[in-house]
Amino acid sequence: MSTFRSGFVAVVGRPNVGKSTLVNAMVGTKVTIVSPRPNTTRSQIRGVLNRPDAQVVFVDTPGLHKPKTALGERMNESATSSLDDVDAVVALVEATGAVGPGDRMVLAHSVQRVRAMARAAALATELGADAAGRPTLFVVVNKIDRVGGDGVLGHLTAVSAVVGELDAEAGGDPVPVEYFPLSAATGEGVPALVDALVERMPDGPRYYPEGMVTDVAEAFWVADLVREELLHRVADELPHSIACRVTEWEWPRVRCEILVERDSQKGIVIGKDGSILKEVGTAVRSQMEPGAFLELFVRVEKRWQQREDSLDRLGF
Repeated sequence: MSTFRSGFVAVVGRPNVGKSTLVNAMVGTKVTIVSPRPNTTRSQIRGVLNRPDAQVVFVDTPGLHKPKTALGERMNESATSSLDDVDAVVALVEATGAVGPGDRMVLAHSVQRVRAMARAAALATELGADAAGRPTLFVVVNKIDRVGGDGVLGHLTAVSAVVGELDAEAGGDPVPVEYFPLSAATGEGVPALVDALVERMPDGPRYYPEGMVTDVAEAFWVADLVREELLHRVADELPHSIACRVTEWEWPRVRCEILVERDSQKGIVIGKDGSILKEVGTAVRSQMEPGAFLELFVRVEKRWQQREDSLDRLGF
C-alpha cells in the first residue's frame, strides 16, 4: 500500500549563502525574494513542494548573524525558532570561502536541533509510537559552480571536520549527517537533495492544498517584491534602511509604503524626477495580476530598525 509523506524542513545559514535561491529551486518557482545583499530575507517564508506522493514545506529563514540593531535581533530569533517543530534541518555553507564563525554558529544550532529531534524520536519509540526514522542533519555546500572540483572536495572536508568537532563536544551518539554539494543558482545537485529530504519525511497529510506553493499573503508578497526591486537599484547606498508594507489593498489599487530612516535616503529611493520609483513600479506590476495599479509612497521614519514599536507595526 502506497503512503503519503509530508513534513517541514528548516533551511538555515548565515546571510547571503543562497537560502532563498535554494528554496525557490527546490519548490520549482519563485516564492521568496533574492538579491546579492545580505539579510534580504527578514521573516520566515514557507515554500511548498507538491508531489503525487509527498508534500514538503521548506521554511526560508533570515541569515544568522551578529545583530547590531533590534531588527537584527528579531531576525536571529526568527531563524533559530524555525528549527522548532520541523522534521529536517538543512544547513547551508558556501563553497567559496573558509568555514567562518558564522558558519560554525549555524552548524552548532543545527547539530543541537537534530540531537533534540533524535531524543524525541527515541522517546516516541519507547512509548510505542511510530518514528519517522533517525533524524539526519543535511549539510549543503552551495555555489559549487564558482569553484573547481578540488575546491568542493576541500570544503566538504573542512565542513565535515567542523561538524564532527561540534558533535563531539555535545557527547553521546554522533548525529547522522548527509552532505550535498550543489549550486542553487544553476540547479546542479538540487534534485538529489530534494529526493533525500522527501525520503526522510514521515507519513502524514497534506498541510496545504495541492497547487499552493507558499502561505505568504499577497500583500506581504507585493511589499517584498517592492523591496527586492529597490535592493537591486539602491542597495549600495542603503541596503538595510528600507522597509516596505502594503497599507491599502482595494483591487486593482494597491498602495505600498516605503520606509527609510533619513531625509537624504528618501531622495535616493525616489530617484531623479522619480526615475527609481517608476522603474520599481513597472518591475513589480509585471509580476502582479494584470490590471494592477500600484502606488508607491516614500516616508521617513527615523531609526525604525531600532524602535520596537516600528518593528511591531511592520510585523517583525
